[in-house]
Amino acid sequence: MSNSGNDPQQWQRDWAELAQEVRRHRELYYNGEPAIPDADFDELFQKLLQLEKEHPELATPDSPTQQVGAAPEGAADIEHLERLMSLDNVFSNDEMRDWLERTPAKTYLTELKIDGLSIDLVYREGRLATAATRGDGRVGEDITNNARVIPDIPHELTGTEDYPVPGLVEIRGEVYMRPDEFEEINAARREDGKPAFANPRNAAAGGLRMKDPEEVKRRRLHMVCHGIGAREGFSPTSQYDAYSALEAWGLPVSPYTKRVDSAEEVLEQVAYWAEHRHDAYFEMDGLVVKVDDLGSQRALGATSRAPRWAIAYKYPPEEVTTKLIDIEVGVGRTGRVTPYAVMEPVFVSGSTVSMATLHNQYEVKRKNVLIGDTVIIRKAGEIIPEVLGPVLELRDGSEKEWVFPDNCPACGTTLAPQKEGDQDWRCPNTQSCPAQLAARLEYLASRKALDIEVLGEKAAIDLIESGVLQDESGLFELDEEKLTQTKAFTTKKGTLNAQGKKLLNNLETARNTDFWRVLVALSIRHVGPIAARALASRYGSMEALRAAAVEDLAETDGVGSIIAESFKNWFEVDWHQAIVEKWTEAGVTMEIAAEDKPKQVLEGLTIVVTGTLEDFTRDSAKEAIISRGGKATGSVSKKTDYVVAGDNAGSKEDKARDLGVRILDEAGFKQLLDTGEVGD
Repeated sequence: MSNSGNDPQQWQRDWAELAQEVRRHRELYYNGEPAIPDADFDELFQKLLQLEKEHPELATPDSPTQQVGAAPEGAADIEHLERLMSLDNVFSNDEMRDWLERTPAKTYLTELKIDGLSIDLVYREGRLATAATRGDGRVGEDITNNARVIPDIPHELTGTEDYPVPGLVEIRGEVYMRPDEFEEINAARREDGKPAFANPRNAAAGGLRMKDPEEVKRRRLHMVCHGIGAREGFSPTSQYDAYSALEAWGLPVSPYTKRVDSAEEVLEQVAYWAEHRHDAYFEMDGLVVKVDDLGSQRALGATSRAPRWAIAYKYPPEEVTTKLIDIEVGVGRTGRVTPYAVMEPVFVSGSTVSMATLHNQYEVKRKNVLIGDTVIIRKAGEIIPEVLGPVLELRDGSEKEWVFPDNCPACGTTLAPQKEGDQDWRCPNTQSCPAQLAARLEYLASRKALDIEVLGEKAAIDLIESGVLQDESGLFELDEEKLTQTKAFTTKKGTLNAQGKKLLNNLETARNTDFWRVLVALSIRHVGPIAARALASRYGSMEALRAAAVEDLAETDGVGSIIAESFKNWFEVDWHQAIVEKWTEAGVTMEIAAEDKPKQVLEGLTIVVTGTLEDFTRDSAKEAIISRGGKATGSVSKKTDYVVAGDNAGSKEDKARDLGVRILDEAGFKQLLDTGEVGD
């Protein structure tokens, strides 16, 4: 970011750039493959918090600092009975002491921060009714069938005299994979010729979202409970009491949780686990501290994204040294060329790694890394290893300087920055560079896009190398005759194998997928599932989207000028247009069906939703407005047409009253959605 000085417009530009980066990496963390270490994300998030602290007017309700997680991407979603919140972080003893002084309590609980995937379980009359991922904190993916095959999750609770089973209880926990079992699973995958998982969290997250519960069983997943949400017939007085009940009912709780009576004891636990972080039977990256008394928790309350009665002390990422054997480059789906270190395998943060990112050629020079160096690496947040720099005193003169290639290693095209000043260099041969095309094919086949199960990296490369696909425009023209030219989809006799038949079936299903998924599959830069949903919902068809001006696209909630310009620029390329045209000819969904699209009764209206509604989450209310042609905003002004006020509406309702903006209750909102009008 540039130096903003006293220029409010620059503050806004800096904020928009940083907020977009935080949103992107948060979505990758929860719904895809993280692109940066957890520590780097924490740094980005702290910068955004600091910017908003200096300029409070930037901290709008749609800021990432006010939100939890990322929107779910699965086909079936479940709304949580109570919102799942995130945790604020501290990174030093001084910050921990400050929090303890602000949050005095008779007793605290210290719990290990498990590095896994959040899960929300609902038991009704003692039986497991639903299981869901965190999602955006309000709505998560339905993973009930997969949860039923995790041995730690009981199908039915068992009550005791002290803790009878309640009529309803919502339980929060973390699904994880044990490090020793992770290594066994990776060893088996290597023997089968399959790629190893990067770390236990990724393996657990991928397993929990698999479609076949039998495959989930093979991942050997576990679960530990760490909280409760909605409940009926159960009124614990403390968090510790709640955990005792969970254990009595047959649910797994952490054996490392400790009840302490003072701030000094909290700090003692912080110090202890900093030294013993590998003693636990699950991966952990910090210590969570909670006020124990539930009455005090309610009194302390929460911000829009995190409780004030809990904090996470994040330990610094672990660092180890190893030998840098070579530096190679990879080419991504947008043409970005990324150098990475090839190293002697080394064990760090619970797993063995042999490659680590170097980000770009300028970072290699800045870090003064030479081939042959002994380098320091860290695996921050247990996600992606990163080279920090060389151990200079161990150099013996045999080290060699690495030279960034002039040409793309995949297609030979001359590399260059996309625009002046870019640190990332790209291969401009976007259409036919095999590395870019393979990455785009793998991306469009992912769950967030067309969900084509059998089209992975190896299959994509085979389709390209066999000459069957020149670019993704021909994807839906694949047939049995063309697939028999490949190795991945044929038998030794040259006939179509099971994978080939499955691919053709997958493609047939993909033709009829949701319109927003097609937009994601096009690999338009910055257009992920969130932006794609918003654009599809507002415009309803590819034709309407292509006809829209950049300024109009940017007005779409959750889009903005950067995404709008990227979207418009994508369609200026001839071969991009050919993809859409060929997919259209092949019968791929290019619009929301008329029967599925609501009448545009809210066109031209600006509506603010505030407070809690019974039949709408905040996101579903926004989507209802946008899908009917209206504009859903987070702030009230003279331009606002209606404010929908639910329970605990607060200052926005007051401001609407002061400005004379019409205020609707939930019944009035439903009438407005149906007719575009509200009676007096």
